[in-house]
Amino acid sequence: MEIAMFTVISESEADTVRFGEKIAAKLKKGDIIALTGDLGTGKTAFVKGLARGLGVAEYVTSPTFTLVQSYKGRDVSLHHFDVYRISDEEEMFEIGFNEYLYENDICVIEWADLIKNLIPPRAIWIHFERTEDGADKRRITVKGLESE
Repeated sequence: MEIAMFTVISESEADTVRFGEKIAAKLKKGDIIALTGDLGTGKTAFVKGLARGLGVAEYVTSPTFTLVQSYKGRDVSLHHFDVYRISDEEEMFEIGFNEYLYENDICVIEWADLIKNLIPPRAIWIHFERTEDGADKRRITVKGLESE
C-alpha cells in the first residue's frame, strides 16, 4: 500500500490556520496527527485551525509546560500535545499518552519526531519548514492523508 503525500505552500500564519481547518474536515475519529518542524514554523497556528475546523470554541495555545490540552469540539474531542520539553519517552506513559491515542478522539502532537517510537504507524505526519523566498512562507508536507 502506498502512502499518500502532498505539499502546500502557506503564504502567512492566516493561511496556515485555514489549512488546519481544511485538514480538520478530512479527519475521522481516532486520527493521530504528528507534527514536525523547527520553532516558529507554524505548528501551533495549524493546530488553531484544526481546532476551529473541529468546532472547538476555546482559545488554543501550545501546551508546552502542561504537555497536553484537551478541547471539546462538535463531535469529537481534540487532544493537543506539545512534547518539546520531554526528556524521556517514559514521561509520556506517566500522563497516560497511550490511553489518549485509543479514545476515538483526535490527537495532534507537536514535536512528534522526539517520541517517534510511540507514534502508531497509522498516524498522519505533517512537516513544517520555512521556504527560501520569504519570511512568512512555509512549505507544509503531509504524509498519510489523501490530497485535495
